[in-house]
Amino acid sequence: MGQRTDGLLVYGYDLGCEEDWKVRERGEYGEPVPGTGGWVPDPEAEEGYDLIEQAMSHLLAASGFTETYEDGRDGYFGREDAAKAALGVEFETYCSGEYPMYVLAACVVTAGRGDVVDAGAAIAAADDATRQEWDAKLAAALQVLGLTPVQDKPRWLLCSYWG
Repeated sequence: MGQRTDGLLVYGYDLGCEEDWKVRERGEYGEPVPGTGGWVPDPEAEEGYDLIEQAMSHLLAASGFTETYEDGRDGYFGREDAAKAALGVEFETYCSGEYPMYVLAACVVTAGRGDVVDAGAAIAAADDATRQEWDAKLAAALQVLGLTPVQDKPRWLLCSYWG
């Protein structure tokens, strides 16, 4: 297995990391506040949870997708992928695998090591109507999650991932 070194161009919000959450709903030391939006677990009560996995599960449940892999029904992953695609937003990891940071994005353009990607094409395809649709989907996700980013509005962000 190789080392990923990706360039990421995303349209959305920088959420930071669990130690420095870039939202207004954060604790004294920048950490997520347990109970925010009904999905942030209390680290004292629940050890080893994945914050972003919890957030995505909450978004999926709010959209009506409550099935779990443990339900054992054939085709689960296809249905889950379709439900995620219908959300129109995703969490993307940046920084590194050992110190993950996150963005909530409506569009992600990835350039892997050794690749060249025409980022201008992605930006040009994001006309006003598309950006308004993305903005609405991002706003809906933030409302469901009960989060208010410190970033004033969604925008194009360039970040990197090493991991």
